[in-house]
Amino acid sequence: MGKQKKSRTPDNTIARNKSARFDYFIEETIEVGIVLEGWEVKSLREKKLQINESYVFVKNNELWLSGAHITPLTSASTHITPHPTRVRKLLAHRVEIDRISGQVERKGFTLIALSMYWSKGKAKLSIGLAKGKKLHDKRASQKDRDWSRDKARMLRAK
Repeated sequence: MGKQKKSRTPDNTIARNKSARFDYFIEETIEVGIVLEGWEVKSLREKKLQINESYVFVKNNELWLSGAHITPLTSASTHITPHPTRVRKLLAHRVEIDRISGQVERKGFTLIALSMYWSKGKAKLSIGLAKGKKLHDKRASQKDRDWSRDKARMLRAK
């Protein structure tokens, strides 16, 4: 028994919204920054984040993340009161915000959080411009996924 090899590329992913691609058609993804407090950064380093129920909205030409739950660490500072589900400001270029808000207002898209990860020491959020799936679309997606899995099994068996 030898030593386990370390991965050459560290996993920078903090959290991923797995149900997003099942519930929505993702038309476009955008990488944005996020404004965080100190205790939130420490919690993100420990991967204490849930973004399954979160969404992004545009207010006063700014992007805001709502519904993301960052669990405070027990060793958090005593002079602050952490609020795990506060609304957090997202950082993006003005051109991107204008384009996104136009599509959300006119074409019926919604903005959802897909994943959060570290990039060059900064927390980044990947948001998706999405349209909701109907029940028959979800069934078709499930059917395609099952068929591709069965096809891979058959090819491996040969």
